[in-house]
Amino acid sequence: MTFVPGPVTITVPATSANLGPGFDCLGLALELRDELTAEVGGTGLAIEVTGEGADTVPRDPTHLVARAMDAAFGQMGVRTPSLRLSCTNRIPHARGLGSSSAAIVGGIALARALVEDGPARLDVGATIALATAIEGHPDNVAPALLGGLVVCGQTEDDVWADQALIDPCVRAVAFLPPSGLSTEVARGLLPDTVPYRDAAANTGRAALLVAALATAPERLLRATEDFLHQEYRRAAMPDSLDLVDRLRADGHAAVVSGAGPTVLVLLADDADLTSYTPEGWEHRALPVAPAGVRVG
Repeated sequence: MTFVPGPVTITVPATSANLGPGFDCLGLALELRDELTAEVGGTGLAIEVTGEGADTVPRDPTHLVARAMDAAFGQMGVRTPSLRLSCTNRIPHARGLGSSSAAIVGGIALARALVEDGPARLDVGATIALATAIEGHPDNVAPALLGGLVVCGQTEDDVWADQALIDPCVRAVAFLPPSGLSTEVARGLLPDTVPYRDAAANTGRAALLVAALATAPERLLRATEDFLHQEYRRAAMPDSLDLVDRLRADGHAAVVSGAGPTVLVLLADDADLTSYTPEGWEHRALPVAPAGVRVG
């Protein structure tokens, strides 16, 4: 086994999970990319970080990219070498746009690329399974790896993920609040059970959403209705849910992105939603990313 000479650079997209009713089973890759570069050499681990989280993320082996690299090296049967790691973070942290999944998928991809036969030692299926084991669920890591719209799930250690068709006219707009919300807090607000009628309604909307994104974008408003998680989280992000309500009342397919608090709108036209931006928030157009993590 040998490492490749020189540095390796990868980019990995932001992602939005759930998309309303697709709780823990639908995810979408978005064209906002972190850029990571790693090289074997030096002594121990040296990490440079610029951009999002530069003032808060650790510069030691607990850094999420470094942890994912270490796990991937171990999965490939390789001892983790001394590394120089550089991270240019563009995906906002704790906003529901998959920053942690980007770090995990990016770290695994870097490790695979640094080992000469890495892709053979750790194929796509094994990569998704490892990323899910680190993250806890596949709905962000799968689109970060594969790109586009992904339908995914898991039963214990069995993880599956498949790309689904998406109409090229579909685009996304994100409204980013000034402060974040941890996934743990957001998940802690969910009940252990939901009414049967809500579960049935949500199943129908999730199925409709896959069809709407593929061939019937005119149905996106109805298809993005959620009955499982968003309303239960309102106390933690009232401004986000108020914005969702306002956008949906005007006919726009707005949802909470992942665990929030970012609000994502799925569009199939050229509507300008800038005027909906609350004071202190940021409005961003985020095209769908057809490709996931890219090397080089």
